[in-house]
Amino acid sequence: MNCSMLLSLTLMLVQLWPSSLSTQNCSGQKTDQSLTTVQRVKRGWVWEPLFATEEQTSVVPLYIGQVKSDLDKQDGNLKYSLTGEGAGDIFFIDENNGKIYVKQKLDREKKAFYTLRAQAINRNTQLPVEPESEFIIKVRDVNDHEPQFLDGPYMATVPEMSPEGTSVTQVTATDGDDPSYGNSARLLYSLIQGQPYFSVEPKTGVIRMASQMDRETNEQYLVIIQAKDMVGQAGAFSATATVTINLSDINDNPPKFQQQLYYMTISEDAPVGATVGKVFAEDSDIGENAAMDYFIEGESSDVFDIITNNETQEGIIILKKRVDYESKRRYSIKAKAVNRYIDDRFLKEGPFEDNTIVRINVEDVDEPPVFTLDNYVMEISEGAMNGSLVGVVTARDPDNDDCPVRYSIVHSIRLKRLFSINEHNGTIITTKPLDREIASWHNITVTATETRNPEKISEASVYIQVLDVNDHAPRFPIDYETFVCENAVSDQVIQIISAVDQDDSAEGHHFYFSLAQEATNDSYFTVKDNQDNTATIFTAKSGFRREEQFSFYLPILILDNGTPPQTSTNTLTITLCDCDTEVNTLYCRYKAFLYSMGLSTEALVAVLACILILLVFFLAIITIRQQRKKSLFSEKMEEFRENIVRYDDEGGGEEDTEAFDISALRTHTVMRTHKPRKKVTTEIHSLYRQSLQVGPDSTIFREFISEKLEEANTDPNAPPYDSLQTYAFEGTGSSTGSLSSLGSNMSDADQSYDYLTDWGPHFKELACMYTSHKSMGD
Repeated sequence: MNCSMLLSLTLMLVQLWPSSLSTQNCSGQKTDQSLTTVQRVKRGWVWEPLFATEEQTSVVPLYIGQVKSDLDKQDGNLKYSLTGEGAGDIFFIDENNGKIYVKQKLDREKKAFYTLRAQAINRNTQLPVEPESEFIIKVRDVNDHEPQFLDGPYMATVPEMSPEGTSVTQVTATDGDDPSYGNSARLLYSLIQGQPYFSVEPKTGVIRMASQMDRETNEQYLVIIQAKDMVGQAGAFSATATVTINLSDINDNPPKFQQQLYYMTISEDAPVGATVGKVFAEDSDIGENAAMDYFIEGESSDVFDIITNNETQEGIIILKKRVDYESKRRYSIKAKAVNRYIDDRFLKEGPFEDNTIVRINVEDVDEPPVFTLDNYVMEISEGAMNGSLVGVVTARDPDNDDCPVRYSIVHSIRLKRLFSINEHNGTIITTKPLDREIASWHNITVTATETRNPEKISEASVYIQVLDVNDHAPRFPIDYETFVCENAVSDQVIQIISAVDQDDSAEGHHFYFSLAQEATNDSYFTVKDNQDNTATIFTAKSGFRREEQFSFYLPILILDNGTPPQTSTNTLTITLCDCDTEVNTLYCRYKAFLYSMGLSTEALVAVLACILILLVFFLAIITIRQQRKKSLFSEKMEEFRENIVRYDDEGGGEEDTEAFDISALRTHTVMRTHKPRKKVTTEIHSLYRQSLQVGPDSTIFREFISEKLEEANTDPNAPPYDSLQTYAFEGTGSSTGSLSSLGSNMSDADQSYDYLTDWGPHFKELACMYTSHKSMGD
């Protein structure tokens, strides 16, 4: 410690010696100037900044410099004072000689310099002899901080196979020491771990590739970088940082099949699109650099296809066309895998593809029969006789054993009645005549079944067209309503007619119109063929009389152009009309109807008048009856509204006769004549006594119930609050006698209910009610 302090003091003296000499020279010059002229006094203590070394510790304050005025004559009249940053606490001045000391340890990283002011004061007057002088004390740096990597740990990525010298990343360390003084903050970078793959620039910290590296060999490297201050000299501080360097993939590897020969099988009944098998080419690259496409080369590309599974990078071989064991049993195809994305830099390394051979064997299965055609189209003329040949379908067993085939028709019951098939040779015949006008096409399904294996079935569609035969005669399209006036003149057009035919005609229909043979000699009308499938009806004479004949029936012959030609006679009805005014078709129909009925107009009017009178009379009777029913119902509803009173009081039982006044239920506004009702008490007593000797089926009971029912139904003044009493036959021969009170002469007052108090607490309330009732009666 003492040696270091002595060394520091020696350095300070060396540095301050030139400034002391300059100060003395300046002081001497000013003294000479003062001798020559005494006009003004200049301040003579100007110096360079003072320095104090950081991190120095000592028991006694350390001297760092001295300030001295040129007016100081060393006689003790002046004293020095120090103010400013750290004055008194960190720095103090000897007031007698101006020497400045530091008494605390300094840290340049906390404060690099201090600004202070010194002044010389006359001890006698306590006044400054010259103005304050400001100076700076700088803290001199020592190497007391280690380098630091503030951004570590580092991650970097570089493409594999990058050339030597490729920049990977840069690391940077910081040092808290003063970079402007000494070498304390001058850093030097070196590589501790990572040779021989990487290198680092000593001054910049840039990490570079030292050799080409393959990601497929090792895709990650751990590099350790050291930063040392003092330019790496002895006693320097150092720090390390870890850099993880990942090699990114490039497409530098071609695909490679795991096998050079694959064996697969496919059943001959496999459908198109069925998977045959999978091939796989391995690529050491990853991501899109490993993406590949599969192809099939050779003649088998029309039978098989291959698709790429982008997730698994497998090639899936699928069936493109059905295979047949009997035709070809073995296929050999060439599959190729090609990288999808190729890096041009590595084309010189060779083609980025690989080939393999796939041998596919076809498995034999028991196949269903095969028709020579998928769809058959046949023709037959309509009206053909039963058993006429329609056509032949043929199917065979494709297997080597060539099993016999049985044919059948699978369709609706209606078509089964029309066609049948020979189960041995597939001949289709009709079972009944066909009519094209009913159905011009028939669609049936024919099946072929192996006789030795009925589960093997094939189907084929047969479309049968029924060819037209001219078997329908032409006819009128509608029922014409033709009218002619009584005053019509000769050759007057009264109707234009046409014809229709259900048959087809390859050349188009053409109809010929003429009068039938029976009407050509004596006819009031003529027919003119217009040669366009229409004809015009003309009058052949002038003047007609309805009194003689009010309608005519004109037979017209229509001939078609079919082979053989068909003819038909159609009757045109022509009605006479009174045409003094404008022709009214409805009036003509009406008059024709009257003539046909043999009635005159006056007679028809009379009949209609009678019918109308009867209808009015009938409606009047119905209306009167409905009015009576409605008035009676309204009166009853009014009485109900006047006499019904709703109340919610709870009654007290049979003995409660004072709970409400029954007279309140009667209206005082409606006066009725009361029919005296028969007193039935005596009668009920007598009937009851007689019931003890008779059964429940006795006529006495039936007569009694019928009488009371009739009385209730016929009494119009009976109020709606009648009570309903129900009686039951007690039987005969009871030893206890009757329990009914109808025949008893005792009243409720003569009975005693004291025994209820002996029945226990459950009957306490009942005993109190009857006891209190008896007390009130007394």
